[in-house]
Amino acid sequence: MLNFSPYFNEFLIVAFAMFVALLSPGPDFAMVLKQSVTQGRKASIYSSIGIGLGISVHVVYTILGIGLIISKSIVLFSIVKFLGAFYLIYIGYKSLKSSGFELQADQTNTVKQVSNKKSFMMGFLCNALNPKATLFFLSLFTVIISIDTPIYIQSIYGVFCIFATMAWFTFLSLVLSQDRVRRFFNNFGKWFDRTVGVVLISLGITIAFSK
Repeated sequence: MLNFSPYFNEFLIVAFAMFVALLSPGPDFAMVLKQSVTQGRKASIYSSIGIGLGISVHVVYTILGIGLIISKSIVLFSIVKFLGAFYLIYIGYKSLKSSGFELQADQTNTVKQVSNKKSFMMGFLCNALNPKATLFFLSLFTVIISIDTPIYIQSIYGVFCIFATMAWFTFLSLVLSQDRVRRFFNNFGKWFDRTVGVVLISLGITIAFSK
């Protein structure tokens, strides 16, 4: 029978660390904000699910010990870092090139709609290729979590992080995709897309040149 009580305090620390990380604005938040306002609730929720499952990538390789190898190898970490930076710069560039959006009276959006699969993959890649997430989970599983904690308990922590992320960004999707919120951003049109684009490109460049 599973006895979780010896690890409850450790779990609370993990949950708190995850909560703080989710509250910190970053690429995932920018992605959900853009999807909610320009694509609508459904697309944003699919992106939120993708972001949550993107965390599974970090959880798996960290538990397997590959995360430690990446952290010790400048070449491997640089590859992860530049892939993540490139992806953020790419989607930021796409936002800059966007002609904007306009919410019409019938509440439809004139911007070209992306498929559910593409929305999911955008969220998944945004998180899976985020080197800051790599460092966060590496720190989480090597500093906060004891080396004596069984793998199945660590897996429970990982599953919690995945679903907590999904729940948080789904909540944000429900809030940010409300008509009154979208109408507010509608006043900015293309300038909203350009602002998000600049933010994403800036995040990408910051990651690319970070040590």
